[in-house]
Amino acid sequence: MVASSKKIRRFRPRTTTDQTTERWAVILAGGDGTRLQSMTRAITGDNRPKQFVPLIGGSTLLDQTRSRVALSVSPSRTMFVFTQKHRRFYESLTQSVSSDLILEQPENKGTAPAILYALMRVATKSPGALVALFPSDHYFADDEEFMSHVESAFYAVNSARTDVVLLGITPTGPETEYGWIEPQRSILAGATGSITKVCRFWEKPDSKLAKTLLERGCLWNSFVIVGHVSALLKMTSSALPHMYSQFSKISHTFETPNEQRAKRLVYSAIQDSDFSHEVLAKRPDDLTVLRVGDVGWSDLGEPTRVLSTLARIGIQSQLAMSAS
Repeated sequence: MVASSKKIRRFRPRTTTDQTTERWAVILAGGDGTRLQSMTRAITGDNRPKQFVPLIGGSTLLDQTRSRVALSVSPSRTMFVFTQKHRRFYESLTQSVSSDLILEQPENKGTAPAILYALMRVATKSPGALVALFPSDHYFADDEEFMSHVESAFYAVNSARTDVVLLGITPTGPETEYGWIEPQRSILAGATGSITKVCRFWEKPDSKLAKTLLERGCLWNSFVIVGHVSALLKMTSSALPHMYSQFSKISHTFETPNEQRAKRLVYSAIQDSDFSHEVLAKRPDDLTVLRVGDVGWSDLGEPTRVLSTLARIGIQSQLAMSAS
C-alpha cells in the first residue's frame, strides 16, 4: 500500500516575541434574528437582526454587550463577528473599532464557523491568549455580578485548574426553550461559583424532562465560554475536522488583501454548523461548568421571552401589541 503524499495543512498561529497571556473577547453578532422580526420591525421599521435593536433599554443589545464585556476585557482586544449583509447596521462601529477587530463573514453559516474563524484570528495575534465568547443578544439584569463570574472563569483557566469553562445559569424554572448543562455529581456542584466537570448536554427538553433536569441541579447554558485559545481550537478541530482544515488552509491570508476572497471560498464549501450541537455536545469531557447565580439572565430569542423580561424588570412597552 502506497501512502498518500498529500499533506493536510494545519493552522499554526504566527509566533510573537511576547508570549505573555492576554485576555481576549469575541462578541458573536452574525445571526439573522428571524424569530423576532415582527417585534424588531415594529421598533426600527426594517428587518435588522435583534442585536442591532434597542429591545430593552435605550441602547442596542450589541452596545449593551460591548459595555458588559468591557468590564473584564479591553476594547482593544475585543473582536466582533458580523455577517456581510448586515453591514449597514454595524458600519458606524468602524469609526471606533480597529478594522482588524471586525470580522465579516460572507454569509451566516451558524455559530461554529463564526467561532472557529474568530479563534484562529485571535490565535494569530496572541497564541497564548485566554478567550471569552459572548453572544450579543442576551440580557442580564446585573452585568457586574455576571462579569464577576466571568472573572472567576478567567482565573480558573489562567491558574490551570481547567482549559475551558462554560457559564451555566442557575435555573428559575423548567424552561423548555433553553439548552441545559448537566454537571457531574459532586459535593460542591450546587454552590454558586463552583466549577464542575460536564456530564452531558440537553437541548430544548420537553416539559417533563425539563422538570427532571431542574430537580437534578442542571443549569441553563448561557453560551458564554472562557478558555485557552489553543484548547478551544483543539476541541473544535476534533469535533469538526473538515471545517477546521478549510479555515487552516486560509490562515496565511489573515489580515492581507487576499483574506476576503479566501473566506468566500471557505464559506461556500462548508455546511451550516451549530457550535453547541456539533462541538460542545460532542466534547463534554473537555469541559467544565461554572454555576452562576441569579443575574437576571435571558436569551432573547422569542417574543414571549422579551415580553416576560420586560415585565420582570418593570418596563412598560408597546412591544406587547407588536407581538400579538
